Amino acid sequence: QVQLEESGGGLVQPGGSLRLSCVASGNIGIIRTMAWYRQTPGSQRDLVAAITRGGSTDYADWVEGRFTISRDNAKIYLQMSNLNPGDTAVYYCNAANWDYTIEYWGDGLPVTVSS
Repeated sequence: QVQLEESGGGLVQPGGSLRLSCVASGNIGIIRTMAWYRQTPGSQRDLVAAITRGGSTDYADWVEGRFTISRDNAKIYLQMSNLNPGDTAVYYCNAANWDYTIEYWGDGLPVTVSS
C-alpha cells in the first residue's frame, strides 16, 4: 500500500501563485510515476502534470508553461503561476507503478482562484 498526503491548496487571487505538495509513504518502491490531476464538478479527472522516477515530465497542453512539476524522491510539487478562475478545481495527487496496473490517489486539495 501507498499513502499520499497532499498539502498547499486554498484560495488565491487571479494572477497569483500556489504550490501544491504531495508526499508518498508506505511501499514507495513500486512507484514509477507521480502526477497531479484535477477535477471540477460534473467533469472527469484530467491530468495536469506527471513526472517519472527518472525525472521525465509531461504536461497537459493547456498548462502552457504556467505550472511546473518537480520531484524529490517520494515527494512531488506543483508550482502554479498566473492562475485564473478556470484553474479552480480539486487537485489530486496520483502515484502509479510502471504499467499503471496499480494506482493510488490522494484525498484531493481544493484550489479556488477568485478575487
